[in-house]
Amino acid sequence: MLLRSRKGPREGAAADLLVVGLGNPGAEYAKTRHNVGAEVVEILALRHGGSLRKQKERSRVDEVRIDGHRVALAIPLTYMNDSGDAVRLLARRHGVQPAQIVVVHDELDLPVAALKLKVGGGLAGHNGLRSIKSHLHSDEFMRVRIGVGKPTSKERGADHVLDRFAKRERTEIDVTLQLAADSVEAIATQGIEVAMNIFNA
Repeated sequence: MLLRSRKGPREGAAADLLVVGLGNPGAEYAKTRHNVGAEVVEILALRHGGSLRKQKERSRVDEVRIDGHRVALAIPLTYMNDSGDAVRLLARRHGVQPAQIVVVHDELDLPVAALKLKVGGGLAGHNGLRSIKSHLHSDEFMRVRIGVGKPTSKERGADHVLDRFAKRERTEIDVTLQLAADSVEAIATQGIEVAMNIFNA
């Protein structure tokens, strides 16, 4: 396990990595399938002494250090479909390019509690990713994909991601969220290729 380090970045300096956890704002969406990305960023903030606060970039944000690397943590306060607006502003504020951005999100194409990392590629119908690609004019950002399972029918997709997990699923997801936070730490300290080799095995 990595040493947990306190924040303390110089104001205005560029971050090494921007980590964005997707979800919908508001208590009614907490702990839903769509909000697993936001939960991972909360875990990372807790591990590294961060305090996510609302900023003008339409997100809750803080910067922490992970083994000496400057990592900006953010949870957009936009709704999922408008995530790209917040990510564009965050990228500008923290001085990062798309290849320095990690998006943590739910994935219908993976079984519940599965974890996969990737760079670029298809969006699998995810409206948050589609919005980010549109605003960044690039899909070459890193993704930490957390499986939430397929709905019983295509028509139930929107309802499925807004559902909460069953008790057994929640137990499994809680383990995966910790592993997802571990994977972000590995990306920050060892790079995406090493992290994929570890966590996609």
